[in-house]
Amino acid sequence: MPLEAVEARRLYRQVADQLRSLIDSGEYAVGSRLPTERELAEQLKVSRPTVREALIALEVEGRVRIRVGSGIYVIEPAAPAMAVPAAAVIEGPFELLRAREFLESAIAEQAARVATKDDVARIDAALDAMENVAHPGEASMVHDRAFHVAIAGSLGNAVLVRVVGELFDQRLNPYFAQLAHYFESPGTWRTALDEHRAVRDAIAAHDPDAARDAMRAHLVCSQERFAQNFGVESAAGSPAGRVRTAENQANQAKPARAPKTQAKGGSARRR
Repeated sequence: MPLEAVEARRLYRQVADQLRSLIDSGEYAVGSRLPTERELAEQLKVSRPTVREALIALEVEGRVRIRVGSGIYVIEPAAPAMAVPAAAVIEGPFELLRAREFLESAIAEQAARVATKDDVARIDAALDAMENVAHPGEASMVHDRAFHVAIAGSLGNAVLVRVVGELFDQRLNPYFAQLAHYFESPGTWRTALDEHRAVRDAIAAHDPDAARDAMRAHLVCSQERFAQNFGVESAAGSPAGRVRTAENQANQAKPARAPKTQAKGGSARRR
């Protein structure tokens, strides 16, 4: 029998798979309420953002319904469960934002060193457009993307421009879009605009440290906005042992002599 490649599944997919199995087996019946994110995170020994990514994935598939202020409920799929194309390779929203936090803060730092007047003018043009567009909406995302790409463009490196653009475009994946549906509003847009202005001002002032910190703060705040509570902290409990820890699941999937590892989740944003 030929060997098959071992896939290292993303942690949030492991959590989603386990919850889906419990739903399919009847442990959580249609109409029942799942434990809260906090309770699931404690049982699974993962972070709440990881649990949130898993729940959003299940909602996109049509397996659960998130009711802000009430809880997460199992629903009857209207049709066979939706299979999200290439689900195994879709990055979770928080995973993407953490990557952007690391990369774009370094880019902003260097941009403050090398940006010319023309570079700042392009950044300003994107920022001006952001200030005069309704949000949420497609146009606001176009101008938000242009802002981040303009900062990368000031370094004169086409690879960085492409990478920043491609990372931003992941906001269009179904999981990110569903999460944004709950937490983006005209109010969050105005707050994000203030964060963008801080980045722009630091770059225009040629202050690398301030530019790096402003971009990092912007993307950290984005994560925090997406990690806001759904509005419920207590729900019907689940029997002890119903949800196995992600660590146990991961260990079961490992080759016999693989060393044990502790499953960990991520930390927690937007644009």
